[in-house]
Amino acid sequence: MARILVLYYSSYGHVEQLAHAAAEGVGQVEGAEALVKRVPEVVPVDIARDAGYKLEQPAAVATVDELADYDGVIFGTPTRFGNMASQMKQFLDQAGGLWAQGKLVGKVGSVFTSTATQHGGQESTLLSFHNVLLHLGFVIVGLPYSFPGQMGVEEIHGGTPYGASTIAGPDGSLQPKAVDLEAARFQGRHVADITRRLTAG
Repeated sequence: MARILVLYYSSYGHVEQLAHAAAEGVGQVEGAEALVKRVPEVVPVDIARDAGYKLEQPAAVATVDELADYDGVIFGTPTRFGNMASQMKQFLDQAGGLWAQGKLVGKVGSVFTSTATQHGGQESTLLSFHNVLLHLGFVIVGLPYSFPGQMGVEEIHGGTPYGASTIAGPDGSLQPKAVDLEAARFQGRHVADITRRLTAG
């Protein structure tokens, strides 16, 4: 059984929705199973509450060491000035011990994201996240154009060949479109299929 962790950070719930969609996609592949977890919040609770953060999320908080327990990891993060959120970076910055021991080498890694605006750094966030995964030894999997939803131009939506994405709006009022959630499911299935084949031997 290929075990895949969907690990995310979400301030307002948009990335959280994509995370659960990605896990659904993993679960649609025979011989693969997904577990959804999140990284710890580092913003003080009173400040986070005043900012309207979604503090109550059912996913358990992950530890860095458990990354080595999975065959693949699908990471989800909102964009912060074209990069991953500091909460996710702080979590990954603790992976030095796993890096030194080569514990993550050969595992499948994939990323999805959310931005406030249509051109708010989705692709730069995904690509810069890939840099970290390459240093850790992950085999990177994106969202191929065999997912036709990212080709549509009838409405404003997310979706890049580097990973699924969604647009939250400047005030966070937009919710993931159906095509965004389907992109995350497709990415989950794609990651699960590749992970299963890599671990079959």
